[in-house]
Amino acid sequence: MNSALLKAHIAGIGTYVPEKILTNFDLEKIVDTNDQWIRERTGIQERHIASAEQAASDLGVIAAQRAMKNAGVTAADIDLIIVSTVTPDMLFPSTACVIQEQLGITEAPAFDLGAGCTGFVYALVTGAQYIATGAYRNILLIGTETLSKVTNWSDRSTCVLLADGAGAVVLQPGAADGGVLSFTLGADGRGGKYLFQPAGGSRLPATMETVQKNLHLLQMSGPEIFKFAVRKLPEIAEEVLAKAGLSISDIDFLIPHQANARIIEAAAKRLGLPMDKVLLSIAKYGNNSSATIPLAMDDALKAGRIKNGDLLLLIAFGAGLTWGGVALRWTKTD
Repeated sequence: MNSALLKAHIAGIGTYVPEKILTNFDLEKIVDTNDQWIRERTGIQERHIASAEQAASDLGVIAAQRAMKNAGVTAADIDLIIVSTVTPDMLFPSTACVIQEQLGITEAPAFDLGAGCTGFVYALVTGAQYIATGAYRNILLIGTETLSKVTNWSDRSTCVLLADGAGAVVLQPGAADGGVLSFTLGADGRGGKYLFQPAGGSRLPATMETVQKNLHLLQMSGPEIFKFAVRKLPEIAEEVLAKAGLSISDIDFLIPHQANARIIEAAAKRLGLPMDKVLLSIAKYGNNSSATIPLAMDDALKAGRIKNGDLLLLIAFGAGLTWGGVALRWTKTD
């Protein structure tokens, strides 16, 4: 990044997960699986599930309100809203506009961004560009997902992974030696067939047949995603750090997308990064796509693990196939 440009800093963070908890033991009652199998293969022990009445916007609003309070800003201060989600309330209007209304924010531009589980990183990088040019000064980024609404609960390879939740941050310009230091983004559409929701768009509009065939539910090729993620995560880390003139030894914490603990452990081993420098929250939250990174970050902040000046490496991979990474110097003080 051009050092003359303004640096985007996280001025506030907020998260929310639904009250309902679905444990591995609960899953044993509805699909052919067991607690040991799930924990050994994924690292997940429980996940939060939205109620029938809760949509992605409902989760996102609460996370956004908490982030705004944490940043000390009001609705009148927000001048841009970016929402990352693959489970929008509806195809249009955008979930960002739905959340905008609920927050009482008027006239600020608002749009959704779809990059699968890489969505929060894509949104963070996108917001950072608006900050860098001085176009906006208080940007609200929200990753919110209700994956339980598109989960096939008879498919044990996916239903044990997926969960609901939301995370939000407020971006503001700050000192040049902190905030977003470097980033990389990428995509390879050839891998789109490995993780997708076949029906519900213009290719396969909703019909009785698409519903009966479960084509509105998520489909994933687990082995292909696993191989891709284990290979790509170290590559992303090295590229982002090189752009910032940093090395693996400079990292205080890696905050990866919480897809699968085995993926994260294998990638950390390839990087030569000890697991005490990797922030994990998958055991209690599962994989809630765009929300996993802010949830892991918020948990670590509340536990006092992340300190002012720490170098954080955020890395995600997801449907598309997409990937992205950000090197971030934490600068928020209470």
